[in-house]
Amino acid sequence: MLKSCLKSLLGAAFAGLALAAAAQSPPPAPAIAPNPQQPQAQPPQPPTVSASARRLYERSKGQLLQIRTLLKTQDSQASVGSGFLVSDDGHVVTNYHVISQFALEPDSYRLRYATTDGQGGALELLDFDARRDLALLRAVDDGKGGGLKGRGALAFRPQNQPLAKGERIYSMGNPHDVAFAVVEGNYNGLVERSFDPLIYYAGGINPGMSGGPVLDEDGLVVGVNVSTLLFAQQVSFLVPGEFAESLVKRSLAAKPIRTAAWSRLRDQLTRYQDELVTRFLAAPWESANHDRYRLPVPKQDFMRCWGRGTSADTKGLDFERSQCRMDHALFVSGNLQTGWLDMSHEAYDGSKLGALRFARQYTGSFRNERLGSADKSRTAPYCKEQFVDRDGLPLRAVVCLRAYRKLDGLHDLSVLVTTVDSPTEGALGRFDARGVSFDNALKLAAHYLEGFAWTKSSKTK
Repeated sequence: MLKSCLKSLLGAAFAGLALAAAAQSPPPAPAIAPNPQQPQAQPPQPPTVSASARRLYERSKGQLLQIRTLLKTQDSQASVGSGFLVSDDGHVVTNYHVISQFALEPDSYRLRYATTDGQGGALELLDFDARRDLALLRAVDDGKGGGLKGRGALAFRPQNQPLAKGERIYSMGNPHDVAFAVVEGNYNGLVERSFDPLIYYAGGINPGMSGGPVLDEDGLVVGVNVSTLLFAQQVSFLVPGEFAESLVKRSLAAKPIRTAAWSRLRDQLTRYQDELVTRFLAAPWESANHDRYRLPVPKQDFMRCWGRGTSADTKGLDFERSQCRMDHALFVSGNLQTGWLDMSHEAYDGSKLGALRFARQYTGSFRNERLGSADKSRTAPYCKEQFVDRDGLPLRAVVCLRAYRKLDGLHDLSVLVTTVDSPTEGALGRFDARGVSFDNALKLAAHYLEGFAWTKSSKTK
């Protein structure tokens, strides 16, 4: 019965979505917001480095690059990042997000490199791995003896030689477009509860260093700079070197990508969301320990949960709130990230308020939920509402879908649920999934609603 209701809900939302998409012509390519690699005014100076850091920098600086994305019409710099040579033929590894503007709008942007000794030239894109935020480039041979051939390549640390926690490692790049630099820090293992492996690096990665190599004491690549935690000290993240090495091995002989790579990106995101949804659905719900309702709480294998309770100024309304979210999202473009799950619930006790005052506040909480609006990347949400019975527990459910304009077959799913069984008690839940197929949206919505029920004690009363 529940699956039949959900199929009707999502089917109606999907039909409305398709009609709306057909009724309007596709918008222009998304405007790219300034990304984390864009130069900023008055950047901090790099810290003093040790003799080991200087030795490694001198040894590897010939393979270190700055990667620039230039706007063709003005020939002006749109963003900057870093990269490093991985072959004698001029193959370069960097982050996908460093070159995403070019990958998605090659008619508007072009790629250039700059070396530590002042040389420069054009780059072409061979392949990318959006899931791991990696890209493989190659220097264009200008026919005049230029290019990057013969400069050597950095080698990857063998996977059978894992780093130990606390080992010194060295991040390289061009922070804030100031100058090439080396920053030393420590390897602290992999990030806990991350869907894909990420290295926790105790060191300062600044904008502009994205895509640069991180080396061990022997000068071998152990990771690739990718991101840092905002408002934190020395908390940065690296893509493990094994994923960059795999990309190089499978795409070294690939032909250059000449056209907008939306279909390639869509295929990668589709495969990723299939794996994400399969793993998420395989894990049973945990209990929220509420006296009246069984509320869905995920296992924290790759999500983090936080909770809070009633504050002193609630004026009679008691509540408990829990929110769980994946830390990691996939970068699509400067104004769009996707590929993550988010859910929350709020349980209310308004017995001190009385039925009328409680109803007013409870209804207001439901209405305050924002579902987004049409933008350059996605359509407006199309929603359907229905009452659902869960083992005698009546629920008001709203299911919404937003379609991606340039990633055919992918949607954002939002499910709002509220209990409607008591005049002075209730629970409000919300589940969001970014970048999922219609079939997986159906499965996720059903799984979420199945997480609501009476507690055993309430059902037997």
